[in-house]
Formats: sequence, C-alpha cells, structure tokens
Amino acid sequence: MNIAGWSIMIVSVASILGLCGFCVLRVMSMPAEVVEEHLKAPLDIDTHDLDS
Repeated sequence: MNIAGWSIMIVSVASILGLCGFCVLRVMSMPAEVVEEHLKAPLDIDTHDLDS
C-alpha cells in the first residue's frame, strides 16, 4: 500500500473512532434526571391491544 492509501485509511479510522468516542462520552455524561425523564416502563406504554 502506498502513502496515499495509508493516509486515507488512518484518517477514516481516526474519524470513525473519534465519532464513536464522542457519542459514548455524550451518552455517559448525560445527567440522570434527563435519562429518567425519557424512560418509560413497559406498563406505562399504552399499546391499545387490550381495549377490545
């Protein structure tokens, strides 16, 4: 592989790893209040399958 191939591979792998790291850090640093606010228990979700 020549130098152009190596540089493209290094840039692409680094960008994918950087994006994954950013997403993981963003999710893990989210406050617990925000997470609990958006979570719904299975009994709280109305699927309308028991109406009839």
